[in-house]
Amino acid sequence: MSMKVYTTDKIRNVVLLGHGGSGKTSLAESFAYLAGITSRMGKVTDGNTISDYGKEEQKRHFSINTSVIPIEWEGHKINVIDAPGYFDFVGEVEEAVSAAGAAVIVVNGKSGIEVGTQKAWELCEKYKLPRIVYVSNMDVDNASFRQVVEDMTNLYGKKMAPFNLPIREDEKFVGYVNVITESGNRWQGKEVVPCDVPEYSKANLQICRDTLMEAVAETSEEMMERYFGGESFSEAEIRAALRTNVCDCSIVPMTMGSNVLCQGVYTLLDDMVKYFPSPENRQIAGINMKTNEIYNADYDFSKAKSAYIWKTIVDPFIGKYSLIKVNSGVLKTDDLLYNVDRDIEEKVGKIYVLQGNKPIEVPELHAGDIGALAKLTAARTGNSLSTKATTIKYGKFDISTPYTYMRYKPKNKGDVDKISQALQKLTHEDQTLKVVNDAENRQTLLYGMGDQHLEIIVSRLLNEYKVEVELAKPKIAYRETIKSKSDVEYKYKKQSGGHGQYGHVKMRFSPSEDLETAFVFEQEVVGGAVPKNYFPAVEKGLQESVIKGPMAAYPVVGVKAVLYDGSYHPVDSSEQAFKMATIQAFKKGFMEAKPILLEPIASIKVTVPDAYTGDVMGDLNKRRGRVLGMNPIVGGKQVIEADIPMSSLHGYCTDLRSMTGGRGEYAYEFARYEQAPSDVQEKEVAARAAKVAENNTDD
Repeated sequence: MSMKVYTTDKIRNVVLLGHGGSGKTSLAESFAYLAGITSRMGKVTDGNTISDYGKEEQKRHFSINTSVIPIEWEGHKINVIDAPGYFDFVGEVEEAVSAAGAAVIVVNGKSGIEVGTQKAWELCEKYKLPRIVYVSNMDVDNASFRQVVEDMTNLYGKKMAPFNLPIREDEKFVGYVNVITESGNRWQGKEVVPCDVPEYSKANLQICRDTLMEAVAETSEEMMERYFGGESFSEAEIRAALRTNVCDCSIVPMTMGSNVLCQGVYTLLDDMVKYFPSPENRQIAGINMKTNEIYNADYDFSKAKSAYIWKTIVDPFIGKYSLIKVNSGVLKTDDLLYNVDRDIEEKVGKIYVLQGNKPIEVPELHAGDIGALAKLTAARTGNSLSTKATTIKYGKFDISTPYTYMRYKPKNKGDVDKISQALQKLTHEDQTLKVVNDAENRQTLLYGMGDQHLEIIVSRLLNEYKVEVELAKPKIAYRETIKSKSDVEYKYKKQSGGHGQYGHVKMRFSPSEDLETAFVFEQEVVGGAVPKNYFPAVEKGLQESVIKGPMAAYPVVGVKAVLYDGSYHPVDSSEQAFKMATIQAFKKGFMEAKPILLEPIASIKVTVPDAYTGDVMGDLNKRRGRVLGMNPIVGGKQVIEADIPMSSLHGYCTDLRSMTGGRGEYAYEFARYEQAPSDVQEKEVAARAAKVAENNTDD
């Protein structure tokens, strides 16, 4: 396979967005088939599509990773970016959107508008992406284009503009009416032949046509005058005006087809070339690091070369690829590129475009194009590449933060290093995966976007890197402290051979009110009852005691310890003896001063559509959460703010999705420690009894 070099004006970067299962991958497949990349269309269910090349994708029949399929169409190159639809892979979608210049939102004609449709729309709004809505599955009985148009118009207003209307005969989808040319077309295989506009379509055609003409008229004063003067516009004028409208997002064309039969897809490809902007119509700016000024790259091929890494693929079979978008200039084989973020210059070597996972070599990439560089050792997603002479840094795009976490353990102790190397590779690839070593609770945690995300990571570790890990519920970082005072003494005496051990302390314990530090130590010894040189030993005894508390073997916080008296033996006393006496005095003193368990509290923000606030608040209460308030935000949503115990967040992601039909989102951060309710305390103390006993045998 070879691929021509395309100039900026001939490039279109289009991301396919939509709900899981709406037909994005099969649409990409029919694009590839029509463009002659494949001789037969792959099926998602058969696991042989170009974009779902990963083993996990083939096994599960849905997209997990974003992939690019460059397609040559009518002298243009369309970089089709196929993004996953399921929410657990939102990081992949955000990467895809950052590289795109326009979007096709795919809606399943049978299922209609789903949560993923709305999320796709919100992303397009955020990045001001021109878009076309494509209704798939039109060959299926009871698929309704009209319904989708109606629902989209109700949601997003008059900018929704059907460009084509379906023609049905005997319940079958047989062709379409072109609203712009007011002509009918019937399918003959992939091609179309002209036909009459059916009677039943005429009224609807008129309505759609009027809407379009209004939009065309609004593009300039002159057009407006002509429109009111009753003049008609030529097809070329209409198309030029509509392109302006689509590019500035004031019109969103709607069209339809069947991916499986490849119907309507031809028209969609044409429309993408006709109406979507080339990169030179889009803006991009970075900072020139030498002058500290804004650098408007704007996909201008005549400026100094610069690029941005929007995605990394680390595949055990094909190696590492950095997917780049050229923001200015022309990139050529063997160029030297400077990575601003990593402060390193690397030689590019060969330049590729990836077709799914097939690298195709190209001699150069022009501004606005998408390609891949192999073996850039230091490069990571989000890095900027430029020349050393003109160093440009581009801002990072937003990636969602992962909040779902599990503890993971290696099945095989000997695999620890292998696992951490594999996870490192996976985190290079996936920006929403985080590995945290929680030393205090002796656990390693895996953070992701949801349970399914973590499950797939485990599966990839096994299949691609041949290591097994088990996921378990994470341990919660409780703390222990005291509520009242105590006064204790402890005499440590041992006689062994010639030398004995003797240490004797009298101590007072009380709350220090400071939960940030473990303990405060003071001494009020009078008259040398305990010599000064043993004070450090007493402090060391306290240091060792607070690591695992006497109540449930959790770290101790907020204790004030005062050494006020004691005694010593001129021969038998030692540092060790005073340390041991302190350890025992602490255990006793702590347990006599009303010990309590503290639990970590998170402050959480849950964003949900209005309709779900009652259910979500009720559920937060069930989880021992305290709702603090609600703030309305744009788009008919509420942000619920609450305090919630960290222990109640386990499984929250899944529950919130099922309560809100996938519409709810949440974020939290650790806030403080609070006293745990007595039932939680009892349960934890009982569960940790063995750990406490283990602690007591050390004496």
